[in-house]
Amino acid sequence: MHASRSLRIRLFILILAPLVLIASLLGVWRYSVAKHTADSVFDRALLSVALAVSRDVTVSGGDLLSPTTRDLITEAAGGDVFYHATGPAGMYVAGYSYPPITRSSRIDYTPTYSDAIYRDRPVRVLQLTESVSVDGLTGDATVTVWQHASERQALATALALRAAALMGVLLLTLAIVVWFGVQRGLQPLMRLEDAISSRSPHDLSTIKRAVPVEAHGIVATLNRLFSQLRDSMAAQQVFISEAAHQLRNPAAAVLSLAEAARDMDDRAERERRLDDLVSAARDSARVTEQLLSLERTRLTRDDAHTEVSDLNTICREAGAVAGVAVLSRDVSFELVLHPAPLPVVVDAVLLTEAIKNLIDNALTHGGTGLTNIVVSTERMGDLAVISVADDGVGLSPDDYGAAVGRFTQVTPGSGSGLGLCIAHSVAERHGGNLTIHRVKHGARLSMDLPIAR
Repeated sequence: MHASRSLRIRLFILILAPLVLIASLLGVWRYSVAKHTADSVFDRALLSVALAVSRDVTVSGGDLLSPTTRDLITEAAGGDVFYHATGPAGMYVAGYSYPPITRSSRIDYTPTYSDAIYRDRPVRVLQLTESVSVDGLTGDATVTVWQHASERQALATALALRAAALMGVLLLTLAIVVWFGVQRGLQPLMRLEDAISSRSPHDLSTIKRAVPVEAHGIVATLNRLFSQLRDSMAAQQVFISEAAHQLRNPAAAVLSLAEAARDMDDRAERERRLDDLVSAARDSARVTEQLLSLERTRLTRDDAHTEVSDLNTICREAGAVAGVAVLSRDVSFELVLHPAPLPVVVDAVLLTEAIKNLIDNALTHGGTGLTNIVVSTERMGDLAVISVADDGVGLSPDDYGAAVGRFTQVTPGSGSGLGLCIAHSVAERHGGNLTIHRVKHGARLSMDLPIAR
């Protein structure tokens, strides 16, 4: 599995990375402590050497150190130690002739440590000055001892490496524990994955498997998704069934009229049948168009294809298309628009279809007494309102449920029962409402939409 996609590796890195960083910082700190410890140990050894040299040279009357003393000093100091002793008036007493040159030249009766270079190698130097009497001469005797810095550096490195080895073993042990611990901890998720993958494509039932608390959100989201898919598939099945039922009659009518026109010998009767065929085909196309519009309102996301548009412009375009059919029925058509723009955030295609359906509903169900249809827009506070009014048979607010239902009609007619359903869905999708008003004569339906800010 790719590292960037492996939850196991991500957890492994997230847990170990801070520990490795802390271990590195501890390693640096441990080395500094080891170096300080080595310096302290070797400085004390140098002090012991300086005291031994001072006492041994004094006892021997200025002779060199005895072999036994030299061996003890070398063993105690952890390496070769060099010395230089001077008596009163700075006279050379014993040891190496040329000691390292140190920066400090003042006389101090306390042990003085410094770093210097001796024969191109760094050394640690200790000077110890004491007041002594040698052969009747009284004065200051100075003992200088030095040792190569490599010995103490080796000790500090050895201490640091031991600590690093210990931390390395601990980190390796922890890495193994974390690697297999994370794998074991992810077992419930892996079992959940296996359970889901073993399902059939049609099994959208709720997941009831016990999972850790951290996975409850994932399972709840999956169950919610499964529920939405079930509802969507059920709605789609109902839609397909109803659409097939609604399209069966227009399709049968078109086929029947086409066969009748083909077999008709009388030219005038054939022309009449062809006109009926065109009308039936037009109705069938209208039903198909409405079905597609209804399904589009259900499937399209709320924010898809939306933009700020002028309701007056949309209403004018819808009226230009629907007005042709109205005027062809000898019904007057009037468009009254608000004098100021009415900006709304809408899907212009869906809203245009909804307005056309409102006009078509008035034309289809207005009855024989229908003479006038008026489409108007206005602003009411923060709402833009479009109204379609007619002087036909009328529609009561009490029939709202049947009027906006899918494939339902208040009174049987030639319509498909989808016009107001589409208008209602479009209004709700854009945060508005479709209202049937109670009027004395005819019918008045309005759709309100929030004004764009």
